[in-house]
Amino acid sequence: MRIISTKTSGFITLFMLLILSVSCQKSTVKMSPTHSADWDVFVSDFLEDYFVANPTTAIGAGRHEFDGQLPDWSVEGFNKEIARLHAKRTGAMAFDGTTLSDGQRFEREYLLSVIDGDLFWLETTEKQYRNPNFYQGHFDPSNYVILEYAPLDVRMQAYTKFAGEVPRAVEQIMENLRTPLPLTFVNLGHTTFGGYATYFENDIYDVFATVEDAQLQADLKEANLLAVAAMKKLDAWIEEQRPDATDGFAIGAENFQEMLWATERVDVSIADLKVIAQNDLARNIASLTEACAEYASGLTNHECVEKARSVKNEGGAVEGARQQLSVLRDFLIEKDLITIPGTEKALVAEAPEYARWNFAYINIPGPYEEGLPSTYYIAPPDPTWSEKDQHDYLPGKADLLFVSVHEVWPGHFLQFLHSNRSESKFAQVFVGYAYAEGWAHYAEEMMWDAGFSAGDAETHIGQLQNALLRNARFLSTIGLHTEGMTVEESEALFMESGFQDPGNARQQAARGTYDPAYLNYTMGKLMIKKLREDWTASRGMHGTWKAYHDMYLSYGGPPIPLIRKAVMGDDGGSLF
Repeated sequence: MRIISTKTSGFITLFMLLILSVSCQKSTVKMSPTHSADWDVFVSDFLEDYFVANPTTAIGAGRHEFDGQLPDWSVEGFNKEIARLHAKRTGAMAFDGTTLSDGQRFEREYLLSVIDGDLFWLETTEKQYRNPNFYQGHFDPSNYVILEYAPLDVRMQAYTKFAGEVPRAVEQIMENLRTPLPLTFVNLGHTTFGGYATYFENDIYDVFATVEDAQLQADLKEANLLAVAAMKKLDAWIEEQRPDATDGFAIGAENFQEMLWATERVDVSIADLKVIAQNDLARNIASLTEACAEYASGLTNHECVEKARSVKNEGGAVEGARQQLSVLRDFLIEKDLITIPGTEKALVAEAPEYARWNFAYINIPGPYEEGLPSTYYIAPPDPTWSEKDQHDYLPGKADLLFVSVHEVWPGHFLQFLHSNRSESKFAQVFVGYAYAEGWAHYAEEMMWDAGFSAGDAETHIGQLQNALLRNARFLSTIGLHTEGMTVEESEALFMESGFQDPGNARQQAARGTYDPAYLNYTMGKLMIKKLREDWTASRGMHGTWKAYHDMYLSYGGPPIPLIRKAVMGDDGGSLF
């Protein structure tokens, strides 16, 4: 199960980048007469080897023969994986482009970008030795306790095997993480690892309570007690680092620039990206000023946003989101904005304790699954916050509407309905950060531009709140990692320019320290918008949006610059 998160939050970890139907439009890359069977074998072998080295990715994709396994996180294991990736890169480069079809040449560039991204995090930044964020998602038990891919007793045995792996994995994590840790990393580790300990201890037994096999229940209890003890040990170890915690989270300008190319194939200077970010922030603030003049004349923009935020969903955010989904889907069909393949559904639920470090995310079954629902999760506020901060943390009705756009219709959920139907199995498994989050964020503005809510000012303010949040992320990560910005300065940026409440500002500033790539929301959106303008210019502009959307989503999830080159040519114009 792939986990895609946002806010009015969001993020994708490396291993989460990860059904079949003929109803989706296939890739528009034209196939040349040459087609290499050897390349197809290479890609198939790459996937299988990748799954062996990264079983969590395999499980998330729906390959349940890997159930219960966790990766080898020993130093030797990491060195072996780095060597494997280098060897695979050499192997991919050995294929002469003239022996490959156009589609295979595209797939080779796509595969190389995945390798380069993994090597950047493992070899260049050594994230596995510096950042608890590298590990946290691997312990998510959703695949076993929520995803009904098999009878409950089968999933119980898979979870039991997983629980038995946890103590070994925890020891490796404590051996790997270099101290002192940044304070925000300590807080993240406590929230996630402590949350897992609580969930394993208090909730797991209820999930499998109806399984009547006494031996299976005994095996579960034995393994789970060890997993709980290990997670509590890891949480306590993380907490022991608090007195010596630092602010040394920045990856530095050189690594940041390399990250843009290695992970997203973006070759634009940090200075130019900052100008792009500032210009988009200014554009959205101007739109907010105009909307507020209509919605709350005489109030400042901040007062206007507070007024919109005060209009909450009756029955709470979870129930409000449920009611929004059908309205959003109906609008897509009415306006004929995009193809909706399949009949899969998205459910809505409250987020479990271990996954409440951001407001919302969605779990989406992988491409090897069939007919299973996705679940859109919404987190309640932190109970340790003040009553006012807890109240303010919950989004207003219009704000939540565009979170639902982002997560479900036509955001992540619809995007993965398409990617799970890509012609390339590789493209089904590896869906990139900017591709996915850029699309989901693009979808918010696109829905407004397409006429959703018929120009209602309050609705526009909700869309702009989400856009301004992502603008603040863009500028914040550049500041935090390349300009010496402090966490406190980042919080202020989120409140002042991003129009966020204190609770969300606190979360978003902290996230920027351990997720430097979260500029991909706005960066991806702007690349998708620019490509739409260029691609539709000779095809009818607005009247060809559906064709453009189907074309974009047919690619699976590669770096967006690769799509631009494929559809616009080598000299296809600028990314932004």
